[in-house]
Amino acid sequence: EQFSTFDGEDHECALWLLLKRSQSEDKAVRLQAVQDLASNSHWHDYQYGTVAQICDQRTAIGLARSKDIDLRFFLPPPLPKIKTDYPIEDELRLLLVSLPQTGLDPCVQYFTSLALRESSQTLAAQRGGLWCFGGNGLPYCETLSKIPSETVELFCLQALVQHSKISSHCDKIEAKGGLQLLQRIYQLRKDSAKIQRNIIRIIGNMALDERLHSSIVRAGWVSVLAEVMKSPHVIQSSHASRALANLDRDTVKEKYPDGVYVLHPQYRSSQPIRADILFVHGLLGAAFKTWRQQDIDRHLDKRASEGEEDYSQCWPKTWLASDCPSLRIISVEYDTHLSDWKAKCPVEAHRKSIAFRSSELLDKLKAAGIGDRPLVWVSHSMGGLLVKKMLVDASKNPEMGKIVNNTRGIIFYSVPHHGSQLAEYSINARYLLFPSVEVKELSKDSPALKELNDDFLSFAKDKKFSVLSFAETLPTHIGSMIKLHVVPLESADLGIGDLIPVDVNHLNICKPKKKDAFLYQRTLKFIQDVLAQEL
Repeated sequence: EQFSTFDGEDHECALWLLLKRSQSEDKAVRLQAVQDLASNSHWHDYQYGTVAQICDQRTAIGLARSKDIDLRFFLPPPLPKIKTDYPIEDELRLLLVSLPQTGLDPCVQYFTSLALRESSQTLAAQRGGLWCFGGNGLPYCETLSKIPSETVELFCLQALVQHSKISSHCDKIEAKGGLQLLQRIYQLRKDSAKIQRNIIRIIGNMALDERLHSSIVRAGWVSVLAEVMKSPHVIQSSHASRALANLDRDTVKEKYPDGVYVLHPQYRSSQPIRADILFVHGLLGAAFKTWRQQDIDRHLDKRASEGEEDYSQCWPKTWLASDCPSLRIISVEYDTHLSDWKAKCPVEAHRKSIAFRSSELLDKLKAAGIGDRPLVWVSHSMGGLLVKKMLVDASKNPEMGKIVNNTRGIIFYSVPHHGSQLAEYSINARYLLFPSVEVKELSKDSPALKELNDDFLSFAKDKKFSVLSFAETLPTHIGSMIKLHVVPLESADLGIGDLIPVDVNHLNICKPKKKDAFLYQRTLKFIQDVLAQEL
C-alpha cells in the first residue's frame, strides 16, 4: 500500500503492486490481482516480460485461465536439453518400456504392446525390411523408404494416455523426464492436431495429481495450454481447458478425470454456477462431434457458405452457453463400438457392458462435482440407457445419493428403451457388422433392457423427474448399402414425460439445423423450465 507515495511512474507501481497482491495469503485479494493484471491492456512489452519472469505458479495458471489473455504474460517453454542421439520415437519407446507392465488393465497392456510392436517393426524397416501397419486383422505391408514415424509416435502416445490414467505411472512418467520429452514432440509436431491432442490429454491426466503441478509448470506447459485455449477448434481448446482446470486449485474445487470435459465455463468467471447440464453421447459418438450443428449440404444450400462462420462445432458450448451463461456444461466421452472387429481395445466383454460403464462413469462424475448442484441430463441413443443405468445404480448407493436427488430432468434423443433394429440387423448381416457387446445389449426386448427400464420407471415416477423424449421418423444410411430405422417410435417411448417425433434420422436427432430450429428451441425451453428457480 505504501507504493502510492512512491516516486516512480504510476504504471510501474501498479504492476509491482499487483504482482505483490497476486501472492497474498488472502484468496480474494489474490484473485482480484490476477483479474486486474489480465484485464489491463495497457502494459508495455517489457512489463509483460516482467510478469512472465516473476509471477508464481498460481498466478501463471490464473492468467492462463483468464479470457482473451495476452500470451506475452507467459515464458515460452524452456529449450529442451537433448541428452541423446536417439530419434524421438525411440525415446518414447524407452519411456514406455520403463513403465510397469504387469498387473495392468488389459487395455493398457494392449496399447503398450501394440506401440512396442510398431516401433520394433520400424527398426526392422530401417534395416531394409518391411513395415507392416497395425499388425492385427489383415495387415498390409509396404516397403517404405521413409518410416512413418508419426504413426509410431501416435501408437506410443495412445499407450501413454492409458498409462497416464494410473496415478503411480504418472509419477514414473515425470521421473523419467516424460514432461520434457512430450514438450519436445509437441513443438516438433505442430502439424499434427491428433498428436498434440493426445499429449495435452496426458498432461490433463497428470494434472489430476497436485504433487506434479510444479513439474508441469516448470516443463513449460502453462504457456502451451494458454495458447491452445484460443484455438478455434472446440476439441483442442476443450482438452487444454480441462488440463488448466485441473491445475487451477485456487478457483476450481472439482477435478476432471479422463473423458470428462467442461464446455462452459472454460475460463475463470465471477458469475456463480447455478446448475449443471451433462451431455452423454451414444454408440460411435463422441464428446464433441455428436453435439455439432447439422452438417450443411453445400450443393443444396446456397446460403451455406455465407452462414459458415456461424456454424457450431458444438452447440452446447456455443448456443446453450450464451442462452444460459450460469450453467456448467459438461460432456463425457467413452469408447463404443458397433462391431468387435473394429474395437479399439479387445478387452473382456463385461467391460463394454452398460453396467461396467455406469460404475466407471459415476466415479468420474462424482470427482467432477456432479450432484453438488441441480442437474439436467441430455443423452443420445445408447447414452440414454447409460444415463438410466447410472441413476438406478446411484439410487442404490448412499454415496451417490446426491446425483439422484439433484436430478431435475432428463432429455432423451432417440434412446432405444426397448431395443434397436441395429442389433437384429447386425446379427442377420453378420458378415457386414460383427455385433459387439454394446449392440447385443440393444437387441429388441433383451431381458437386461426390460429390467433396466422397469427399475428406472419405478423410481423415476417416485422422484417425479421431468422427462422429454425426441424420436426420429426417418431411416439412417449405414454404409452405402443399408437403410435402417435405428430406433423406431415405439422403442423411443419411455412411458413417462413428453414424446416428440421429429422428421430427422438417428444421427441428426441431436444435431439441430440452426439455433432457431425446433429441436434446439424445445431443448432450451425444457432446460429453462426445469431449472426455472436456479436460473
